[in-house]
Amino acid sequence: MARPRAFDTDVAVERAMSLFQRQGYHATPVPRLTALLGIGSGSLYAAFGSKDGLYARALEHYCDGLVAALDRDVRAGSDIRTALRGLLITMVTADAADPECGCLLVGATTERASHAGTVEQVRRTMDAVESVLAQALRRARARGELGGEHSPVELARFLTTFIQGIRVMGRARADRAFLESAVSGALRALN
Repeated sequence: MARPRAFDTDVAVERAMSLFQRQGYHATPVPRLTALLGIGSGSLYAAFGSKDGLYARALEHYCDGLVAALDRDVRAGSDIRTALRGLLITMVTADAADPECGCLLVGATTERASHAGTVEQVRRTMDAVESVLAQALRRARARGELGGEHSPVELARFLTTFIQGIRVMGRARADRAFLESAVSGALRALN
C-alpha cells in the first residue's frame, strides 16, 4: 500500500515558483529543489513526475496569479489611466526593490523557448493578459475615457508587449527614472 504524501504540493509549487523565478529553470538543480521543499527526490518525482512537471505547475500557478492580479488592478483605478499607471509603477517598484526576482513569465519565454509546453503556457497567458486589458479598455471607452479612434485590442496588444518589456528592463536594472519615463510615454498612447 502506498504511503500518503507527507507534504503539501501547493506549498511546494509556491516555493519552487519563487526559486525558479530567481534562478531560472536550468540553474535550479533537483537537489536544490528537494532541499528547499524538504523532500526527497522520490517524493518530487512521485508528486510532479519530474523537475519539468514541477516547473510546469509553478509556471501555471505564477501565470494564473499574474492574470488575476492584472484583472484586479485594472479595475481598481478611478479611470483607466490611473489604473494602468498604478499597475506599471507597481511593477517598476517591485523590480527595483528585488531585481533578482524578476518575472517568471519573461524567464520562461527566454529560457525555454524551445519547450513546447512552456511556449503554450506563455501564449495562453499573453492571450489572457491581452483579453483582460482589452476588456478594461472597452469599459474605459464606454465611460468616455478613450476616443473612438482607439482600438482596444490594438492598445491591449501594445500594453501587453510593453509590460513584458518593462519587466525585462527591470531585470536588467534599468534606472527607475528611465522606467517611469517609459511608463509615462506608454500611457500617452491612450491620449
